[in-house]
Amino acid sequence: MSDMIRLVEPLIPALRRYARALLRDPADADDLVQDCLVRAVSRWHQRRSDGDTRTWLTAILHNLAVSQMRRRARRGAHMSVEDAPEASLAVAPSQDGALRHRDLMAALDALPDEQRSVLLLVTVEGLSYAEAAQVLAIPTGTVMSRLSRARDRMIRLMDGEGVTVPAKRPLLRRVK
Repeated sequence: MSDMIRLVEPLIPALRRYARALLRDPADADDLVQDCLVRAVSRWHQRRSDGDTRTWLTAILHNLAVSQMRRRARRGAHMSVEDAPEASLAVAPSQDGALRHRDLMAALDALPDEQRSVLLLVTVEGLSYAEAAQVLAIPTGTVMSRLSRARDRMIRLMDGEGVTVPAKRPLLRRVK
């Protein structure tokens, strides 16, 4: 035991310097050196007696540092809950967007073909009423009528079939 202390104790300042250079944080570096020394003491019997103690301890420290940096990269930066901004603690659930998309696609599928094509040409493709009328070879007034009915039907389908008056929802209207 005294042989181990005699060999390890003079190397501690060099281990601390190397740990600080690797981690750039004095508190984390001290923790790393402590972990390195704990591992060295628990595995002292595995050390080669003809090997250099400094090299062995530096290798242990380096491997622990690499493992710690990889763990941090996987987990992300550590921040206490008290110091974290409130906006980062409250995250909207990710499934809402997927459910809305599914409902929107189902509502589009429920529209009659004439209304769906007008709605898609005007709202998604960005065509004017006149351009949509030209593409579909129908009068402009028919495009406006089908578009109005398609929008009303979409609102009813998105809100639930039983809703008769559109609730306070943004309209799918686009003025051209």
